[in-house]
Amino acid sequence: MGRRNNSRTFEIALSAISCAVAAGALALGLLSGWLVGTGYLIAVIALMLPLSKQFLWGGFLAYMATVILAVVLGAAVKFWDLVPFAMFFGLHPLMNFLQVRFKINRWLAFAIKAVWFDCTLVAGYFLIYELGGIALPEQVQAVIEGWRLYVIIFTAGTAVFLLYDYLIFKAQIGVNRLVYRIRK
Repeated sequence: MGRRNNSRTFEIALSAISCAVAAGALALGLLSGWLVGTGYLIAVIALMLPLSKQFLWGGFLAYMATVILAVVLGAAVKFWDLVPFAMFFGLHPLMNFLQVRFKINRWLAFAIKAVWFDCTLVAGYFLIYELGGIALPEQVQAVIEGWRLYVIIFTAGTAVFLLYDYLIFKAQIGVNRLVYRIRK
């Protein structure tokens, strides 16, 4: 009974550390304006901590708490910058974990995640440029008018996602090794 209780305690502690680092990085990135990508990256890597010990429930709760805390810490002012993280980037490590755990075909999983990523890009475009009222330069607007926007997003987005997915899998391996060294 003591070992099981210790495991739950460790899950809670690891998830709490993960959430604190992720929420702090995300809030600082969103509030600074120019560190959004860095905040996303640190938050995604931090959310891998509970998953490195196979704590799926702890990883999911850390993701939910991270999004809530980021809103409370000031991201509510710029919620459109938080939407891609809430829709895709925060959940991506969980999906990779499930893919490996249930041995889902990597190409099938890649296709599903790539479409999910591309749809997140489309939603981000509409939130920032259509609803947010930010204007694109006229040369860019002329290129992406109509259906061309979707072609650009679904081709370039999928190419970028291929590299991103590969690097996130490698980052998860690094996080797994780090957490293994912390507690054997």
